[in-house]
Amino acid sequence: MAKISPMSSKYIIHSTIEIDGVVDRPDVIGAIFGQTEGLLGSDLELRELQRSGRIGRIEVNVETRAGKTTGKIIIPSSLDKAETSIVAAALEIIQRIGPCNARIKVENIEDVRISKRKFVIERAKELLKNLMESVLPYSQELADEVTYSVRVMEITEYGKDRLPSGPNIDESDEIIVVEGRADVLNLLKHGIKNVIAINGTSVPQTLIDLSKKKVITAFVDGDRGGDLIVRELIAVADVDYVTKAPDGKEVEEITKKEIHKSIRNKIAAEQIKLEIGKLPEKQYYVEKKPLYSKPTQASVSNKSAVPPKQVSLSAQEKKTFTNMLEDLIGTRGAYILDQKLNILGKVPITELATTIKSLSSGVYAVVLDGFVDRNLVQICERSNIKYVVAMDAKVKGTAKVTILTGNDL
Repeated sequence: MAKISPMSSKYIIHSTIEIDGVVDRPDVIGAIFGQTEGLLGSDLELRELQRSGRIGRIEVNVETRAGKTTGKIIIPSSLDKAETSIVAAALEIIQRIGPCNARIKVENIEDVRISKRKFVIERAKELLKNLMESVLPYSQELADEVTYSVRVMEITEYGKDRLPSGPNIDESDEIIVVEGRADVLNLLKHGIKNVIAINGTSVPQTLIDLSKKKVITAFVDGDRGGDLIVRELIAVADVDYVTKAPDGKEVEEITKKEIHKSIRNKIAAEQIKLEIGKLPEKQYYVEKKPLYSKPTQASVSNKSAVPPKQVSLSAQEKKTFTNMLEDLIGTRGAYILDQKLNILGKVPITELATTIKSLSSGVYAVVLDGFVDRNLVQICERSNIKYVVAMDAKVKGTAKVTILTGNDL
C-alpha cells in the first residue's frame, strides 16, 4: 500500500472523535474504511486513494477516560481542495464504532503550502537582513576598515622610555607630541604618522632629547589638564608650537577635520611663555579663558586692583570647597552639596542649571569646574543656595549668594 507523509501532501484533514465506550485504534480505522466504502463512488474510494498514494496514512490517536474514548484523526491528502473537502465531510457520517456510539467532527483542513510559504518568507527576511549587515558591506566601508587596521598596526615604541609613537619619528623634521597612546592611535587613523605620546604626567628624557633635534608641536586636550601639560613641556623641553583640541574635547575623540583645524591654529611657544609669565601661579590653574588669548595690560592691572573678598567661612567649609575644586579640575563637572557639606550629586556643567531647578530646595552650595555667570547666580538665588564655588566668576555675588573662586580660597 502506497503511503505519503504529511510533509509531501498538499492538505491535512484534522478531526476529533468521541466514543461512548472503550475501543482501540484499529477499530476506528476499520470503521472509517468500512462505513465510507461505496459512499463516494469509485474515484473517491478511500482504499483506492490510499493505494494510489493520493491519501496518506490515516493517523488515529485515542485515549480512554472514565469509560469513554476520545482522540484525533489526521489524514494527509494530495487531492485537490474540493475532493479533500468531500473526503473530510464523509468522516462525519460515521456514527458507530463497534458496539459504541461515536461522533467525528472535522475541525479544519490545513493547507500545508500556506505554512510553508510563511516559513519561507520569514526565513528570507532573516537571510536578507544578515546579508545586508555583514555579508555585503559597501566597498568604502571595506576600504576604511582595512586602512584603519593597517594604520593602527603602525603604532610603535620609541626610545628607551618606550613611548607610543607613529612610524615616522626619525624621518620627520616636525614632531607632534600628544598626551597618551589613545591620542596616537586617533592621529594614526587619520594618516598623521609623526606623532609621539608623553605617556604620563612627567616629561620623559627621550622627549626632552628629541625636542633638541626636531620641531616640536604640543597637541593637548581642550581642558585644564592640557594647560598643565603645556606648562610642564615648555619648562623642561624645547617646544616650538602649542595647539589644543576644541574646548572640552580630548585628542583621542576628535574628528579628522578638527585635528587639521587645531594643527593649523597652532601658536608659537614664545607667546605662550610670555602669557604664563604675566599670569599669577594660581590664576594659571583656574583661568577659564583659553591660555592662548593674550590678556591686555589693562585687564591685568584691573584684576590686581580688586581687593580680596572677606567671607566668613568655617575651616571645614574652606577645606571641603578647596578639595572639591581641585578634584574637579579638567572634568567640567559640578558638585551639589547640602547643609552638612554632603555631596547630593555630581553633574556635568551643561546640566547644572536644570538639576538645581529640579531640586528647588535643600541645596547649600555648588562647586563647579567653570565660571559663574549672571544666569547661574539668578537660579541659585531662587533656590536659596548660599555659596557658589568656581574657577572664575564673570559677575559679583549678591546679598543671598556668595561667589568664591580659587583665589578666594
